[in-house]
Amino acid sequence: MFGRVMGNRTNRVQRTGPLAAVRTPPEAGVLSCRVLDPVNEPVPNAELAVSDAMGRTVVSGGTDPYGSFMTTVPAGEYRLAVSAEGFTPYRATAQVGENSLVSLGDVTLQVAQPPELPAPGDWEIEPTHSSIGFTARHIGLARIHGRFNSFAGAVRIADRMERSAMHVVIDAATIDTGVRMRDDHLRSADFLDAQRFPTLEFYGDRFAHRGGTRWAVTGALSLHGVTRTITLDTEYLGIGNGMEGEVRAACRATTELHRDDFTVSWQSMLARGIAVVGPSIRVDLDVQIVPKG
Repeated sequence: MFGRVMGNRTNRVQRTGPLAAVRTPPEAGVLSCRVLDPVNEPVPNAELAVSDAMGRTVVSGGTDPYGSFMTTVPAGEYRLAVSAEGFTPYRATAQVGENSLVSLGDVTLQVAQPPELPAPGDWEIEPTHSSIGFTARHIGLARIHGRFNSFAGAVRIADRMERSAMHVVIDAATIDTGVRMRDDHLRSADFLDAQRFPTLEFYGDRFAHRGGTRWAVTGALSLHGVTRTITLDTEYLGIGNGMEGEVRAACRATTELHRDDFTVSWQSMLARGIAVVGPSIRVDLDVQIVPKG
């Protein structure tokens, strides 16, 4: 059954007769639980996914500020997956009957062991399995996605991860949104001005652990001749081995840049007063690093 049930409860399913407090459609029942941490505190915003016997997701959602979750589903057998930042994922099954309440009680999540950090020393970005992409709002409706096709970077891992540093250099002329005319405009003086400023560079020297697998990497970004401090919201994914047995570490990171901060202020307005290009750019990085040399 579902997890560890706290107090005097056991892993039992509690069912009540016709539901008086919860209105349910015919041939449906209610599935509920409360998600707690190891010291019996509720876990708000835990993610739950309820799937049927075929593995298809029926309901997904999160716990409320008190760690509670409740949903109405057709009668049948279900699998529930519970996940939260910093905790080991949990899975269980439950049988929901017609016009019944199936209470799974208090589900206690266990603290997850953090992934192993890279060994101290010099590492470098492996570009074949890394990407630097961006997303911009277009005409107030759609999003335009792009990437930089050429970049290089090095990471110096310190004995204490918080003292590590990184340096990334991006070739501005390799911007690629899949449309040649648009890419030529983005390389021009209206945007990146790649002829005058051929590279974008980031120096990160402040690594702050935010708990679990989350880190904040803060440093200086130089773009279009302007340098500003930015922070990468980073998820560390751990260490693995490549096809030839080489050691690799991986992370995902994101940040949001405001164009005016870097004097990339070109704008054109539509007749309705809507900007052609949005004021901010979301940057997404998927990075794998390997030991240098």
